[in-house]
Amino acid sequence: MRTAVAESGAAGGTLDDQLATRLLSQRIVVLGTEVDDQVANRLCTQLLLLSAEDPRSDISLYINSPGGSVSAGLAIYDTMRLIPNDVGTLAMGLAASMGQFLLCAGTPGKRFALPHSQVLMHQGSAGFAGTAADVEIYAEQLERTGTTMNQLTAEHTGQSVDTIERDSLRDRWFNAKEALEYGFIDHIVEQLDDVRPSTNKQTAGLRS
Repeated sequence: MRTAVAESGAAGGTLDDQLATRLLSQRIVVLGTEVDDQVANRLCTQLLLLSAEDPRSDISLYINSPGGSVSAGLAIYDTMRLIPNDVGTLAMGLAASMGQFLLCAGTPGKRFALPHSQVLMHQGSAGFAGTAADVEIYAEQLERTGTTMNQLTAEHTGQSVDTIERDSLRDRWFNAKEALEYGFIDHIVEQLDDVRPSTNKQTAGLRS
């Protein structure tokens, strides 16, 4: 059955738009690019509309992303936490940086990775130019944001904050099995039915 969200975008647009619309009709939201404000606005809107349409059925977030803006990613994160729906996550290909963070922020028990997907964790960084005072202020803000990200990642993985801080000092790569052991995901899947959201069973996880 086509959802109202899907109907709103079905009348035209590019092929990518049409494909995204078809997936939305199955309550699947796709993060397939770098995370920026435009992408975050689109994903937040999709999550909110799907939740308004049905606040009890699951939503799935499929991730193949190199990461991106921390503030944009946190907007997606906060929206995932705001809505009453369970949000299952699936790593497809690469879940790096902010993509890694959103992957592990899915509903516990409903965080997945394809067998050959990769996860990258590292500290956020950004260039900034300005006066010495401005640089100092920006550095303080970056440190506060980094602390917040480490605390949230520790909460979602079950690792200690000290472990997250140490492991993210440099790029750390995980294959699917290592991501499972670290706590980024709960399952490695090999068939689509394992992760397709169901409005009847209200689960984006493994079906019984």
